[in-house]
Amino acid sequence: MAKDAEAILMDVLGRVQRHHGLRKALAGLVLLTLLGIAGHFVFEILPRTYHLKISGGDLLSNRHFLARSLQSEATDHGVSLQVIPAQGSQEALALLDQGQLDLAFVQGGLDAEYANVTHVATVATELLHFLVRPGIQDITDLRGKRVNLGSKKGGTRVIAKQVLDFSGLVEGVDYVESNLSSEELVALPERKMPEAIVVTSFAPSDVADYLVKQKGYQLLEIPFPRSLSLRLGWVADSQISAYMYKVKPAVPAKDIRTIGVNLHLVAHKDTDPRAVFKVLETLYSPAMGARLRMAIDESRITVPSGYPMAQGTSLYLERNNPLLSSATLDKIKALFGLVLSVASTLLVVVRWFKGPEPVAVTPPNDDARFAGYLQQLIALEAQHDAWLATPERSTGRLAELQLALAQLRTEVLGLLDRCKTSNAQLPQQVLQLATDLRHRLETPAHALLFVPPIVPPIAPPPAGPAGA
Repeated sequence: MAKDAEAILMDVLGRVQRHHGLRKALAGLVLLTLLGIAGHFVFEILPRTYHLKISGGDLLSNRHFLARSLQSEATDHGVSLQVIPAQGSQEALALLDQGQLDLAFVQGGLDAEYANVTHVATVATELLHFLVRPGIQDITDLRGKRVNLGSKKGGTRVIAKQVLDFSGLVEGVDYVESNLSSEELVALPERKMPEAIVVTSFAPSDVADYLVKQKGYQLLEIPFPRSLSLRLGWVADSQISAYMYKVKPAVPAKDIRTIGVNLHLVAHKDTDPRAVFKVLETLYSPAMGARLRMAIDESRITVPSGYPMAQGTSLYLERNNPLLSSATLDKIKALFGLVLSVASTLLVVVRWFKGPEPVAVTPPNDDARFAGYLQQLIALEAQHDAWLATPERSTGRLAELQLALAQLRTEVLGLLDRCKTSNAQLPQQVLQLATDLRHRLETPAHALLFVPPIVPPIAPPPAGPAGA
C-alpha cells in the first residue's frame, strides 16, 4: 500500500514537473513565500518606535507622577507613552483587561482576576497613610466619623476596609464612608473635609504633605501591620519616619508603623514584548532614578503580583545571560542543523523546479563522413580497374578519375586537422588509401597490365649412340 501511494505521489510530482506553466507558477509562489519570510525578519530587526497607553491612576497620585516621568524618559528608548488617568487601580486593571490600555501602575492586594493581565515588574512599596483630624489618637476613635477611602474603583479602599474590618469597625454602623478623589479633596472647603482620609503613596506623599501643612491633619499609627501581614500575604510591615511631613510641630512625632503594599507595573498580554523590554530599560535606568529621586530596586522585579510573567520581562531578565552558555551553544547547534536542513531542502526544491534533466546528446562526429570517403575511394578504384579492362583505355576517362581523386583528397586534407572521430586511425586510413589510389592512377597504363611469366623453351633430348 505504501509503495503504491509513493508511486502515485512520484507520478503526480513528475507530471507537475514536466508541466512548464504549472512549474513556473509554483516556483513563483515559493519565491514570494521566501521573500515574505525574509521581509518579516528584516522588519523585526529594523529600529522602531512603540506607541503605548499607560495609566498611573488619578492625577494627584504618585503613580501618575511615575507614569509621567516614565513617559519623559522612554522617548530616548524608542517608546512613546500616552498617559491615561484612571480613578484607581481597579479601573486601570479593568481598562487593561479590555485592551484599552497597554500598561498600568497598580497596587497589590486586589483579589479580582483578569485573564488578559500580565506581570511586568514590582516597582516599590507604597505606604498606607491614615490622615486624621487632631484629637483622633487611635483607630477606634474613628467611630462615628467620616472616613474617606478614595474612589470605589481604587485599590486604597480595598486595603483600608480590610484594616477597618480587622479593627472591628463596620461601615455604615461605626463610620461613614466617603469616596472623594484626591482632586475633589483638594478643592473641598475645609468645613466639609472628612475627619479621616486614607491615602496610599510613596513617602513623602504630595497629597499627605498638603493635608498636613495646609489642612492641619495628623498621621495615625496602625499598630498591627505584622499581624495583618500573617493573614494577607501582600501586606508588609512598614513605617513612616518621624518628621516626614512637618518639623514643628513634628508630623509624625515619632517613627510610626503602617502597612506597606507593593506597587506593580502590569501589561496587557498582547503588548509587544520588545516594547515591554524597552519600558523596563527605561524604568531601571539611572536617568529615571535621578528624575524620581529614589532608587528603584531591580532585584524586586519578580516579586509576584498574582499575574503571569510577561514575555517582555523574561526577555529583560535574560539580557545578561552569558553569550556562550551551554543553553546558547545548544541553540546554536540546533540553529546550525536547521540552516543545513533548510539549505538542503532549498537545493532539492530549486533542482525540482528546474525541470527534468535534458537528455544527454552524443556530440556529432565525422565517422560517417570518413566512411563515405572510403566508399568513394573504393568506387574510384573500381572505376579505374574497369578502365584498365577496356581495350581502348581513353586518356580522358583517366583524367576524370584523377580529378575526382584530387578533389576528394583535398577535401580530406582540409578536414584532417579539425575532424572528430571515434577511431583516431580512420582519417589516416582514408588518406593512405587515397595516396595509394593516386599512385595507381599516375602509373602508366602498360605498367599496370598483367604480363605472363616467360617460360624457357624445353631443350631437345640428346642424340643416342650411332646405330641405336
